[in-house]
Amino acid sequence: MSNKFENRPLSPHLSIHKKVLTAVFSIFHRITGIGLSIGAILISMWFILISLGPSYFAYFQMISSSIFFKLILILWSFGIFYHLFNGIRKLYWSFGIGMDLRSVYGSGYAVIFLTFLSTITVWLFA
Repeated sequence: MSNKFENRPLSPHLSIHKKVLTAVFSIFHRITGIGLSIGAILISMWFILISLGPSYFAYFQMISSSIFFKLILILWSFGIFYHLFNGIRKLYWSFGIGMDLRSVYGSGYAVIFLTFLSTITVWLFA
């Protein structure tokens, strides 16, 4: 007895579809939002360590001197700038500004450029 559903085609998997730039930006906007929330918790923990006294702050200084910690800070600042610039972009969209395809792609590349420029500027000059 053959099952009549055996020869049905499967729906295409996500890996076959072309990655649309706007979808990638939207997904990355959400990921950076989650990352910024986690970073806010870490900053709160930093304030708590400062308020607990010098011995706890010395422990934090030991952790913060590692290259891994600095890499996380660089990624977090990248997320801040990306989320900021892409949020401004979406704010303009909510007013109906820049919704044609050429403007959407142009503003997307501007977000990427401004994100890299701002992150590099902060880490080189601040």
